[in-house]
Amino acid sequence: MATEFDWNHSLLEQWEWHWNNQIRARLQGLTDDEYFWSPVPNPWSVWPRGTSTAPMQVGAGDFTIDFAFPPPEPPPFTTIAWRLGHVIVGVLAARNAAHFGAPPASYESWEYAGTASEALDQLETQLDVWVKGVRGLSDTELITPVGDKEPYPELTVADLILHIHRELIHHLSEVSLIRDLYTHTRGEQ
Repeated sequence: MATEFDWNHSLLEQWEWHWNNQIRARLQGLTDDEYFWSPVPNPWSVWPRGTSTAPMQVGAGDFTIDFAFPPPEPPPFTTIAWRLGHVIVGVLAARNAAHFGAPPASYESWEYAGTASEALDQLETQLDVWVKGVRGLSDTELITPVGDKEPYPELTVADLILHIHRELIHHLSEVSLIRDLYTHTRGEQ
């Protein structure tokens, strides 16, 4: 007798395995110095309001995040602060708002974290909303097109979930690499 396949379990397992076995431990103990550190000059980052030199600085609070449209070629190096800001807002919070009833969120309206601890708290909060939202989706909802809430309206909600999980794994792995660079080079600077 065949059992019904649990799509939510498989979709969430992709993310949760990486979070629980690779990424979460790599983020523990992130310091403010690591959060803002760059191995190169003139990175894009999160800065105290009014101190960035990027073409665009957006955010609603005391800190802003760097951008440019179109992005320069090659794109600037981005700090852990920038990468976490991107994941928290552009990858998670905006999708949580569009699909799971969370408050509206955009790069322009977000209050970016001025400390590593605050950024990790924001990340955990947005991840909790995302996972709870995905877990609550039915099989029918998973195969429903995302519609005008996303740039590719014809793709399904399951396609969006896979994309978001790839983005999370990709960018948070980059954060881990920057932490490694920091650990192995900070004594030489």
